[in-house]
Amino acid sequence: MARGKVQMKRIENPVHRQVTFCKRRAGLLKKARELSVLCDAEIGIFIFSAHGKRYELATKGFLSLLL
Repeated sequence: MARGKVQMKRIENPVHRQVTFCKRRAGLLKKARELSVLCDAEIGIFIFSAHGKRYELATKGFLSLLL
């Protein structure tokens, strides 16, 4: 069974919005790690939640690029 297309608009229910944020954040970080390993890419990601909490991912070589 195929998944339905997600309509791109703000989720009004705060509980559903938080659940979606957590799931998509985890998926994005997982894909970034996979890309880094498979393609030997230097990756850095910062994600800020609506409450201002920061989530980050950086490969070893990425930090040396910034310095």
